[in-house]
Amino acid sequence: MANPTDRFTTDRIDETHDLIASDKVEGTAVYSPAQEKLGTINHFMVDKQSGHVAYAVMSFGGFLGMGNSYHPLPWKALTYDTNLRGYIVDLTPDQLKSAPSYTSESMPNWSDDLYTHQVDDYYEGRIGR
Repeated sequence: MANPTDRFTTDRIDETHDLIASDKVEGTAVYSPAQEKLGTINHFMVDKQSGHVAYAVMSFGGFLGMGNSYHPLPWKALTYDTNLRGYIVDLTPDQLKSAPSYTSESMPNWSDDLYTHQVDDYYEGRIGR
């Protein structure tokens, strides 16, 4: 007799018209409006209460994972472009360089409201949405 949970593990659907699995988002390119590649989605932060994605953390620079900086981008600032098969954020490379960021040696305290307010304050008014 087949295990009733087998149907949930054998046929994995990782993308629909409106939904995408988290592991498919990770590694997706992020572009400026001029289609300059800025980086890739490393991971994202989900609000535990609402279940909504709050930030996509973009990996920027570095080589083979060394020297990367990570930039939390408000999820609402990203727009998926089907032609580029990546996300567009309304930032130039220069704006990104001065945006809040961290390295693997200087991880932020995500539970500190001050940090998330600094991120939100930086992008408020800069993102054309």
